[in-house]
Amino acid sequence: MSGNGFGHTFRFTTFGESHGPAIGCVIDGVPPLLKLSEADIQPWLDQRKPGQNRFTTQRQEADQVRILSGVFDGVTTGTSIGLLIENTDQRSKDYGDIKDTFRPGHADWVYEQKYGIRDYRGGGRSSARETAMRVAAGAVARVVLDALAPGIVIRGALVQMGPNAIDPGRWDWDQRQANPFWCPDAETVPEWEKFLDGVRKAGSSTGGVVEVVASGVPVGLGAPVYDKLDADLAKAMMSINAVKGVEIGAGFLAASLSGEDNADEMRMGPDGRVQFLSNNAGGILGGISTGQDIVLRMAIKPTSSILIPKKSVDRGGHEIEVITKGRHDPCVAIRAVPVAEAMMAVTLADHLLRHRAQCG
Repeated sequence: MSGNGFGHTFRFTTFGESHGPAIGCVIDGVPPLLKLSEADIQPWLDQRKPGQNRFTTQRQEADQVRILSGVFDGVTTGTSIGLLIENTDQRSKDYGDIKDTFRPGHADWVYEQKYGIRDYRGGGRSSARETAMRVAAGAVARVVLDALAPGIVIRGALVQMGPNAIDPGRWDWDQRQANPFWCPDAETVPEWEKFLDGVRKAGSSTGGVVEVVASGVPVGLGAPVYDKLDADLAKAMMSINAVKGVEIGAGFLAASLSGEDNADEMRMGPDGRVQFLSNNAGGILGGISTGQDIVLRMAIKPTSSILIPKKSVDRGGHEIEVITKGRHDPCVAIRAVPVAEAMMAVTLADHLLRHRAQCG
């Protein structure tokens, strides 16, 4: 299987399955002499790990990371950094009933058609369990960013759950970690709690929209043809499980704007620097960062593992109905927030290193 890695100069490759003994990743391109320990990675993993409240899967994983290589005397050596997380709470028996069936909305059928074999225990390699290593790689990427471009701040939030969106006028970044949803609008939280409780009790699921903002990004990251920063960010986000759409800046709304409304006009600021009067471009023009906030949103589909019977087929070609038992997120978009932040971090770290290599 190809396609297990992401990035160019800062590149990471993940390995492992949902119900295997461990998952891990190898990170290349990290400059030497940067301070790095497990303590720099673990807090970000703790934000993503399952079982923290009733609104996420009740699988209990400590997600305790170990650094296996690439660090000596507390600093990076410039060689490959190996990271490992052991799986400790697999319940493979939950999937015994579906080993010969294909779950609607999952990768089961296409996976088996392509490879002729699949690990039915939680989806194997196609499981969202893999995203823990993206978060770990993102933590290392933040160390690189802090060292080479201090001032970059990456924050994500859940801005819509099912049909229920927040009020942007009540946006407060400090509220994100004061509730179980990464919601920046405190007044919306009770509505989401009631809505998701109903979804969960019905054995169903719902989708959501995650917004990620990177502030303090320097001008000049990205290239104008095939290595556009926004193109790589779109790939990064679309590679996350269950993501079905990505927009940057005004996104799809730009199609309904006039040229004069969409253009981000410029003036000279009191400090002698160019200032933009709006940010419909989402901080990227011609594939190159403008120095404004990079604003990205992604749409995440409802979790496909539900208790409501759905029509499907089995390996023998028989038409059946499938109920997916086990421990699943009623809204996977909640735990996608730290994953999206991590993919923003690795993409920016990669482009920062590439920019420095070419432009000094």
